[in-house]
Amino acid sequence: MATISEMVMRQLPVSCRQSSWNGTAAARCCTSLSLQQPFTKMPSFNGTSHPRFLGDGRKGVQVLSQDMVTPSMSPVELLNAWNDEYNGVVIEPTSLPSTANAFASALRASLSSWRSQGKKGIWLKLLEEQAELVPIAIQEGFAYHHAEPGYVMLTYWIPDEPCLLPSGPSHQIGVAGFVINDKKEILVVKEKCSCSCCGVWKLPTGYTDKSEEVFSGAVREVKEETGIDTTFLELVAFRHVHQVAFEKSDLLFVCMLKPLSFEIKIDESEIQDAKWITVDELQSQEFYEEDEMWKRVVAICMAAHENTYDGFIANQVVSKFDGKLSYLYYIA
Repeated sequence: MATISEMVMRQLPVSCRQSSWNGTAAARCCTSLSLQQPFTKMPSFNGTSHPRFLGDGRKGVQVLSQDMVTPSMSPVELLNAWNDEYNGVVIEPTSLPSTANAFASALRASLSSWRSQGKKGIWLKLLEEQAELVPIAIQEGFAYHHAEPGYVMLTYWIPDEPCLLPSGPSHQIGVAGFVINDKKEILVVKEKCSCSCCGVWKLPTGYTDKSEEVFSGAVREVKEETGIDTTFLELVAFRHVHQVAFEKSDLLFVCMLKPLSFEIKIDESEIQDAKWITVDELQSQEFYEEDEMWKRVVAICMAAHENTYDGFIANQVVSKFDGKLSYLYYIA
């Protein structure tokens, strides 16, 4: 039977094998391996079984068993994580190793362990102060999923089959407020911008904030841009378009709003002007002459105002799926 030294030497790089075998050389070579090829949990070496080297199928990296005991190496601890509902793993970002080398070793060891457990999707959230760890994760096969202020989320799909993890955020949510007074005048704005609608009277529009309801976003945008207080009546239409800003899809919800005040006070940082105008004045602008979608939106809003069209109202209900109180939009 080959000695332990002979078996380990066969696995070492040629540069290490060319030197005479001794404790110092072994320590140097094994330490090098421990930094680049972290350990995977295996049966302890007890004199009857041989120390084994496992291959990582994705990278072809040899992984040394963490139960082999040598004076120069200690077992690599796995990353703190918890299981999700889909046989995946979510890594705890606040307890990651503090150095790049320790993170790399722990990440490889953890991936090997999760692979042996039959885990599927791995979620890795790296905080802003952990940015130096991103290239290491990418090198190990992780892919960008999405980013928010303060962190980036990466994912890793273990099975040798199409990835079933959900895609990152694909839509931005826009709102438009159709505000009409008792004189059948519509609240409109001219935005300060260099886009195609520059100088055109249009409805107040904007994007919803994080965790903001659609109708709340419409009420807020109207208030911010014009100073007019409103209350939500119904959602009358929405548009869905793709490949817009940053190649994302866009949903624009048109909300009927009832004015509660009438004195206009514009946000001068975004708005050039605002006023109440008639439908005919709004529609007569050259910009809208061939815009069939816009004409349909105005027609629907006027029909809703005259009670000949029913839009969606919003009511709060609880879903048993997640136990959360949320708004359901439907025709009453």
